[in-house]
Amino acid sequence: MFEQAFKNIDDTLRKDAGCSTELDYIEQTSWLLFLKYLDDLEKDRARRAELTVKDHKLILKDEFRWHRWAMPRGKDGKLDHHKALTGDDLKEFVDGKLFPYLRKFKKDTEDPQTIEYKIGEIFSELKNKFQSGYNLREVIERVDEMRFSVAG
Repeated sequence: MFEQAFKNIDDTLRKDAGCSTELDYIEQTSWLLFLKYLDDLEKDRARRAELTVKDHKLILKDEFRWHRWAMPRGKDGKLDHHKALTGDDLKEFVDGKLFPYLRKFKKDTEDPQTIEYKIGEIFSELKNKFQSGYNLREVIERVDEMRFSVAG
């Protein structure tokens, strides 16, 4: 399952002028996988907190969570194409809002043991290399097919 997904992602990355090597493919796929995983982790933590009647503080603001910017869904559970960013709009959001927001975590958190600091550290070293927001949209949809959630 994952093998075919990664092959499809690599095929899309080969079409993008900003991703010219396999190291670029790995780097660009990794940050997307990380954000998808983080969203699934947040959903799991929120479910557990709800079951145990405990408070749960989200790591990311809602507008920066995967299910909001990358894969907004309609009531039918499918991608809402009216809300989903694509093309230049998607690239501008990632470069101008998402990455700066994630980099800021390192400055806002002094404890290097926290997940917030680690997020900031990771994204202070990364750059979105996608030149095409359409290729980025295609890869996002492939990554979204992967499930990291333990609770379903």
